[in-house]
Amino acid sequence: MTTKPQNKILPFAIVTFIYFIVGFLTTINEQLQAPLKFTFLAEAGSYKNTLTTSISFFFFLGYLLNGSLGSKWVNIYGYKNTIIRGMFFIISGLTLYLCSSWMGYQFPDFHFEIGDAIIPYSFLIFLIGSFIMGTSAAVIQVVVNPYVASYDLPGTQSVQRLNITTGINSIGTTSAPFFVTLVIFSGVSIENIQIKQLMTPLAILIFCIAAVLLLTRKLEIPDIENTRDTSGEKLERSVWSFRHFVLGVMAIFFYVGTEVAIGANINLYAFELEALGYPVSFFGKTKIIIGNMDLGIHALLSTLYWGGFMVGRGVSSFLSHISAKKQLITTTSIAAIFVIIAMITQNIWFLVAIGLLHSSMWSCIYSLSIKGLGKYTSKASGIFVSAVFGGAVFTLLQGVLADVFGAWRWTWILSFICELVMLSYALFGSHQRKKDIIL
Repeated sequence: MTTKPQNKILPFAIVTFIYFIVGFLTTINEQLQAPLKFTFLAEAGSYKNTLTTSISFFFFLGYLLNGSLGSKWVNIYGYKNTIIRGMFFIISGLTLYLCSSWMGYQFPDFHFEIGDAIIPYSFLIFLIGSFIMGTSAAVIQVVVNPYVASYDLPGTQSVQRLNITTGINSIGTTSAPFFVTLVIFSGVSIENIQIKQLMTPLAILIFCIAAVLLLTRKLEIPDIENTRDTSGEKLERSVWSFRHFVLGVMAIFFYVGTEVAIGANINLYAFELEALGYPVSFFGKTKIIIGNMDLGIHALLSTLYWGGFMVGRGVSSFLSHISAKKQLITTTSIAAIFVIIAMITQNIWFLVAIGLLHSSMWSCIYSLSIKGLGKYTSKASGIFVSAVFGGAVFTLLQGVLADVFGAWRWTWILSFICELVMLSYALFGSHQRKKDIIL
């Protein structure tokens, strides 16, 4: 029986589009840090940066606490029903964002105090929403990666399908900063943003996600045989006994830590530089004006950083003749140098350029870590989702250091350390012991 090509393409396109939504909403969550710092946390005193970066912390906490939830649901309910459950989480998280904005607007004096910080209760609701959004991203990511890798799309290979899907995901992360600037805040200068401006865009997003969910329920997304743990086979040893895998999980933890910290906190650093008299400019311009709207250099910084991922992933797909180890050694070495230059010169564009280098690091570390694991590979893959929690730890830790130091400049030493850890893994940790090779 021959299956029509369009019937094969449609499920792949749906899953890929949902992954676009995940990337889009993940970056929106990060990009709301700076606006909320000027609205919810305007009177947060010496805890302002710590509380601001806690938004990303709670998002990635969802990966740590619920990273295995997606795997369990896939085994019980299948791929399609797990995706639907993940989208329900998205709607729930956005609804809490909407409730938080409404409460912050209607009851601005409903707050509590810690030291010199005045914190609205509505901000706590936003943090809960951020946690649920992180959970949704974790659930959907656990589904998308193995589904796309195993899906039988005529004329394609596994790596091509993954490159297409992650590339579309990168389009979502790249476009999100300008969505925040243009649609949510309508080009208003960030210092003049009001919390009520979040309400209408959030309501529209909820409606759109609900529409995609209903469409997904009606369309056929076929399950894939022999990709789920249904046999109940007992493994002879623990996946944690593979040294190169364990060190790889640690490398992923540090990788996501610096990847997210730069993407989430680069805007906050830009405001600091401007306050110190170092205006951030793009080809000599400190503002990007279209009509009556200021698109903001800050949005451009994040767009170019995440855009580097999109470009880098496209380029790396043609580097099949260069080993993952050599790619990782090269990119981490250059990234470490860029971080040092950025701190010494206070030139933020060196941090932006690291996005291009970060683009291939996940796939390099992932491939080196699961090499030779055989039947342990699927179990190992699920653990990587929990390692994404590094994005929470380092983003928050950098915010704490910014409050302690009174500035963001030298907090980027954390990114330098992360790059060195990944470089060490490429040079030494990725080596397989003979007893860790499963035939």
